[in-house]
Amino acid sequence: MASANAGKALVLREKSSIHAFSWSLTKLRKLFKNTVVILALLFVWEVAPRLGLVDITFFPPISEIAAAWWQLLLSGDLAEHTLASLSRSLGGFALAILISIPLGLAIGWWKPVSEYLNPLLELLRNTAALAILPVFILLLGLGETSKIAIVLYACAFPLLLNTISGVKNVDPLLIKSARSMGLSPVSLFRKVIIPAAIPTIFVGIRQAGASSILVLVAAEMVGAKSGLGYLIQYAQFSFQITNMYAGIISISVIGLIINYLLVTLEKRLTGWKQTYSE
Repeated sequence: MASANAGKALVLREKSSIHAFSWSLTKLRKLFKNTVVILALLFVWEVAPRLGLVDITFFPPISEIAAAWWQLLLSGDLAEHTLASLSRSLGGFALAILISIPLGLAIGWWKPVSEYLNPLLELLRNTAALAILPVFILLLGLGETSKIAIVLYACAFPLLLNTISGVKNVDPLLIKSARSMGLSPVSLFRKVIIPAAIPTIFVGIRQAGASSILVLVAAEMVGAKSGLGYLIQYAQFSFQITNMYAGIISISVIGLIINYLLVTLEKRLTGWKQTYSE
């Protein structure tokens, strides 16, 4: 009896070790697929300037850019400019969320609100944010207010349009079922419409997160004394090419981090969707 139990325990240990090995192998394959193209790009970036395929003056190897990035980090300049950009970007982004999502819910759900506001939205959403940047600067000056305002404007429309779309595309069967169960309009809106619209709303949030960085960098190149956009332009004018690329790469990394955080938050808030899809 004891030998039988020992045999079962051995078999279970072997199965668990095989499962752990297959899980690790799957993770390694996924990591390889996610990084192989980036690693190949970095290899080409390092080798091409050194072989003379591109002008090393204007396209330095990635190792030199990494060294310049490290020096900017040690000097504190990178942290200073990054914090300046993030404070403006996150400020405008947060204001856009607070304003656009409730407004989009109202436009998508209540027809009178939609009829009054849709013409104005159609007019404004076809006006590029950078095209009216001079107007923001003239009205609000070159300080922080104009930069936060342009980020707010750029982020507002992805949030608005996706929120409106999320509300209007809720499955009618869900609404009919909720009404047949006697839910009041407020409960229907809170328990059915908002949860069903969250996945589409998060598409708008991710788009707005990307816009908040891109538009801000362009705005900082026009009128600012700090920020990653200012750092890139100053490095270009001073012919500090490695510093310029270091600033560009910093923006890319910040964009990736923001997108990852938003995707993680979306998965937590839409666990029902993930479970259903699985």
